[in-house]
Amino acid sequence: MRFTEIFAGLPPAALADISPANPLKRLARVLGYAGLRLVGNIVKPIKNRDDLHGKVWLYVVSANNYDALEFIRQARPDAVLVAGQAKNIGRYNAAVNRLSLRRKLLYYWQFPLAFFGLLKTDGGRAWRFFDFIFYAIGYYEVYRRALRHYRPRAVIFSNDHNDDTRSLLLACRAEGVPTAYVQHASVSANFPPLGFDLSLLEGQDALDKYRLCGPVQGRVELVGMPKADAYLSQKNTAPAVRRVGIACNIHDPMPALVDTLVYLLRELPELTFTLRPHPSDGRDFEPLRKLLPALQWSSARQENVFDFLLRQDALVAADTSTHLEATLLNVASIYFRFGTFALTNDYYGYAARGLVERADAPAELTAALRRYAHHKPADLYLRAVYYNATLGTPDEGRSQLRTAAILNNWLNQSTSTS
Repeated sequence: MRFTEIFAGLPPAALADISPANPLKRLARVLGYAGLRLVGNIVKPIKNRDDLHGKVWLYVVSANNYDALEFIRQARPDAVLVAGQAKNIGRYNAAVNRLSLRRKLLYYWQFPLAFFGLLKTDGGRAWRFFDFIFYAIGYYEVYRRALRHYRPRAVIFSNDHNDDTRSLLLACRAEGVPTAYVQHASVSANFPPLGFDLSLLEGQDALDKYRLCGPVQGRVELVGMPKADAYLSQKNTAPAVRRVGIACNIHDPMPALVDTLVYLLRELPELTFTLRPHPSDGRDFEPLRKLLPALQWSSARQENVFDFLLRQDALVAADTSTHLEATLLNVASIYFRFGTFALTNDYYGYAARGLVERADAPAELTAALRRYAHHKPADLYLRAVYYNATLGTPDEGRSQLRTAAILNNWLNQSTSTS
């Protein structure tokens, strides 16, 4: 995925925090990783709160993954949350068990082989992203060793494209450990093909996109969106828009974002605007706070996305799955691009499928918000049926129960056949 055209062509500002354009800075980051993470793992003790032997592992790589799988831990006494030794899980760092990565350092003799091999197949992108290659080395071997030691009953994932996640999936295949996948956010046709024994997807949209990624392996069930269960009964019933949320991330250029906000607050003073930067967006927003004191703020590190949306009547954003979550709550959602990066134009296909309205200029955006400020339909959420299989059915708001039941049956079958 890191070597796709769409990733390699991201704006420099968007890539800066992920992989610096300057090769010396990339090298410095790699050396820092080697010193702090690899050597640090050797001297840092691991004290897990749970016994991992024979358990159902819920493998997480982010706070969002934790939120997506935590209900399974509550439903199953044999389920344990697991992450790599130094993986940053945000506010849940202390709540997850850790898999030792101390031996990862032993496998870095493979780096030259991997680098030059990828240089032949992918050309300059291997050089541009040699840091990603470096980070990925050793996960597969270390995780195979961990699987042999702990012999988990199964591993359940909520991410299918990170380097450590893919390594654990391949290790599970090699060691004969059953795998399941619970979708936690919208997907795109740039993801790897589905390769789990059981995949629990939110709706038809996800399945159609995964079919574009390649052959779909294993059993697939459409279960809706488990993380939204508690919120679907709280749909926005306001007949008119008064509060507007703006979601942004590192892919939205700051100058265009600032210009749009200045325009909106000037043209629509009767509306209340709240900006919510993505939790990984580390840019300095203090000048914007001073420029627009009337602008309100939401911290993605402290406030759940659904709690944020419950305080809004409309959402404005570019490429983010927050559009889907907003529509589920009957929040009027408008797709507006703050930049002009062509490769991510309607990345998730929300506008093309009619999930959200599209505005291509600040004047169009303002006109749409004025229209919603006059009248907001009460049935916007029905647009999300293609994305959420339980919406409008007796199972609406019961996706967690449905998911847990399917997992239980699958685990029982896997155990009986192993």
